[in-house]
Amino acid sequence: MKKQKTADFGQEHSRELHHNLFETLSEEIIFTILDFLGDNPLDKKSFSLVCKCFYSIEASHRRALRPLRTEHLPKILSRYPNTVRLDLTLCPRVTDTSLAAISSSSCGPSLRSIDLSRSRFFTAGGLSRLASECVNLTEIDLSNATGLRDPGAAALAGARNLERLWLGRCKLITDMGIGCIAVGCRRLKLLSLKWCLGVGDLGVGLVAVKCCELRTLDLSYLPISNKCLPSILKLPYLEDLVLEGCFGIDDDSLSTLKHGCKSLKALDISSCQNISHLGLSSIVSSIEGLQQLTLAHGSPVTAPLAASLKKLVMLHSIKLDGCSVTCSGLKAIGSYCVSLGELSLSKCSGVTDEAFSFLVTRQKQLKKLDITCCRQITDISLAHITSSCTGLTSLKMESCSQVLKEAFVLIGQRCHFLEELDLTDNEVDDEGLKSIGRCSRLTVLKLGICLNITNEGLSHIGRSCSKLVELDLYRSSGIAESGIVAIAQGCPSLEMINTSYCYGITDNVLVSLSKCTKLHTLECRACPHITSLGLAMITIGCKQLTKLDLKKCNKIDDAGMISLAHFSQNLRHINLSYTSVTDLGLLSLASISCLQSMTILHLKGLTLSGLAAALLACGGLAKVKLHASFKSYLPQTLLEHLQARGCVFHWRNKPFQVKKLKVKKITQVYR
Repeated sequence: MKKQKTADFGQEHSRELHHNLFETLSEEIIFTILDFLGDNPLDKKSFSLVCKCFYSIEASHRRALRPLRTEHLPKILSRYPNTVRLDLTLCPRVTDTSLAAISSSSCGPSLRSIDLSRSRFFTAGGLSRLASECVNLTEIDLSNATGLRDPGAAALAGARNLERLWLGRCKLITDMGIGCIAVGCRRLKLLSLKWCLGVGDLGVGLVAVKCCELRTLDLSYLPISNKCLPSILKLPYLEDLVLEGCFGIDDDSLSTLKHGCKSLKALDISSCQNISHLGLSSIVSSIEGLQQLTLAHGSPVTAPLAASLKKLVMLHSIKLDGCSVTCSGLKAIGSYCVSLGELSLSKCSGVTDEAFSFLVTRQKQLKKLDITCCRQITDISLAHITSSCTGLTSLKMESCSQVLKEAFVLIGQRCHFLEELDLTDNEVDDEGLKSIGRCSRLTVLKLGICLNITNEGLSHIGRSCSKLVELDLYRSSGIAESGIVAIAQGCPSLEMINTSYCYGITDNVLVSLSKCTKLHTLECRACPHITSLGLAMITIGCKQLTKLDLKKCNKIDDAGMISLAHFSQNLRHINLSYTSVTDLGLLSLASISCLQSMTILHLKGLTLSGLAAALLACGGLAKVKLHASFKSYLPQTLLEHLQARGCVFHWRNKPFQVKKLKVKKITQVYR
């Protein structure tokens, strides 16, 4: 009896200890633990399923939501009452009913940010209720709301605390709608009106007069002229101004501006063909605090244009992408701008060794350099880059085809701080990769169309660059199994890899990559030796997989799709063109609730009835690419139903014959 009492006491004490141990932790400590779980939603779901206490704590901790279906919004918002950021970009169909559910939910008054940039079907009525009931909203993204008109813009005026608003591509909004926003939302600090073609000088002028707290203003491609510029440049706190593609602004417009915006730090006048060095000189003469200047696809870069930058002593970044440059212009930039941290000459014509070498030898503080498609420079320029700019963290030099393969060893010998390196379509070889392996901080490495590299060189990268996150090997045909296996073993943080058209890739490569648990993007287009067995290993090991391109992998069949359906619940984008997947495999993907985009061109085993069934079953689809010949055989009622759910079809007219089936069968499936 005594032993029994002792045993009972011990068990009871153990239970109490087990119960009290967790209760001794404060909520703040548990919240800190949750913060370390990262972005994978499955981790937080697993945490919440441990016990009722964890379930409640996880619900209280969650501040940001990204739901997949709007029909579940009431339940989701009820479970997470402390939500302050709501991202609806995965929900193509957001109606006024959905916005009403958000507005009336327990988190409505505390909601501060909502992203509707990928959503459609809501109207001015839904926005009006959202603005009036979610009184603490400070951020709304309505980019791509191409159907939004002035009543919708006027509804936003009710969001009195709004600070950041994106209206990109809202082409039907006019000056009247923008005027309502300017009057109602006077606390705006960021406003993007890119491609709002109905907005002109009047609307922009009202914004400049009423919204005095603006810091960032994007007016790209607006039909504005010099009439609104004085008001814009009088904004006392404006720091970032984007005038890309504003063809109505010219030298005469800028020459009338005697006083610039002294607070301005970043100016973008890309694609403004009517602005020369005269206009640029006028606008920068009184904004000496400018730090970033973008002149891409504009007037030729000449010595007079470079001389106009002389007064910008704080200039840190210059982007001249797509411009025609002269030797004297580049040399003048080198003489006047000696403290650059970023320089972009991507696709500039006229860049030569002489001028470019002079420029970079004076840029000791340069951190980011982009010389993509500067096809005239040679290894002479690369030697000057590596000797003068040893602190580089990013070097992009795609298609610099005149640089000899022997020069690439200089990168590894001298630029040890590199984090991003793009050598796409270059002559780099294994010796170059061996040297680049010394850049142990590399996170992004692009080696597409590098025909001189082999497994030996890539193995050096795998052994030395353990922080690698993204690797592009597109069409690097010398790469096969052992090189990528070395990458998989030495780079556990790998998130993205492209092995498309590397014909030597086998299932063994996929087995090795399955150990990279953070992998979310896998592109292995036209790898004919991989099978569904290798794909199954990827699905089991890489639970965070969101994008998968299997185009022209003809040994991928239904077995691979069944494995995806079972293990890859985070998958959002898939390309199955030219594979051996049939109706059964395609239909199995319906169990992946996250799936949003499918490209299914030229599937020989796909029938019209199977396609119709799969499209209906995949309820979250937002974009589908199909062969144009399907369009005339699928019932119109089916297409209308799918479009009403928010799905957009892209029809491709490539040579392919679809086997004709009776429409009656399709209609039966739809019903």
